Amino acid sequence: MAPVRGFLHPKSATGRSSLIPSPPWHYSGDLLTVEYRTDPARVAELLPAPLAPAPDDPGAVAIIWADWQSCSDSAEELLDPVRAQYKECFVVVRCTFAGRTYSRCVYIWVNKDFAIARGLHQGYPKKLGSIHQTRPHPYGRGAPRIAAGHRFGATLAAADRRLAEAIVTLREPSETNGFVNGHPMAHHRHLPSIEPGRPPALDELIESGGAAFEAGPAWTGDADLRLFDSPTEELSLLTVEEPIAAYYRQVGVTWNGGRVLA
Repeated sequence: MAPVRGFLHPKSATGRSSLIPSPPWHYSGDLLTVEYRTDPARVAELLPAPLAPAPDDPGAVAIIWADWQSCSDSAEELLDPVRAQYKECFVVVRCTFAGRTYSRCVYIWVNKDFAIARGLHQGYPKKLGSIHQTRPHPYGRGAPRIAAGHRFGATLAAADRRLAEAIVTLREPSETNGFVNGHPMAHHRHLPSIEPGRPPALDELIESGGAAFEAGPAWTGDADLRLFDSPTEELSLLTVEEPIAAYYRQVGVTWNGGRVLA
């Protein structure tokens, strides 16, 4: 029998059909972040054992819209943009494990299958969605600038229903891009057993983060964020009780694996 190749299914003789290539994966993108406080009990109920809520500001939430371009080490995807470009919207809270504070993505929607596949490997709970955000441009009147007073919009929908929308008005440069998504990620990789009643085939708590990171100047501002009910989503349960701030930043990240915590 000839060997089959590929980082993930489908595997083939050449490996060319694999949904995703092997890491490292490189990302460049624009992030629009809205941070706010919700009922800490709503955050706690999304943290499975052995995770616990962050001891300070346990109700802090970040909703992040991202317009990405990504590739493997070969960079061949950049010359076939349908394989490189995608959008996502993800919801991050903070938690603790073994005395250390982590960020954790509790909900995330993306618009490409390869992004879902990478999420399965990384422990992100990715689902399909429709994500849009205003793009900046330095020329003309068809786009805002990354400058004081300029406004950006963002929307999220899934299963034909709008889940979130935001309008962010930039105010001034910022030393940070927020604090909720500022820690290593603590995620679960989970796969039920094929045999009913048996333990999971995969059940890991893992830590991961960027193997490399660079970024442009961060801007902060004010946000008008609205969340909407859906019969198949629970984002609206993380109600906006108190705004914190909004941010815009262009970043570059490399991801190249993580480590098992438990």
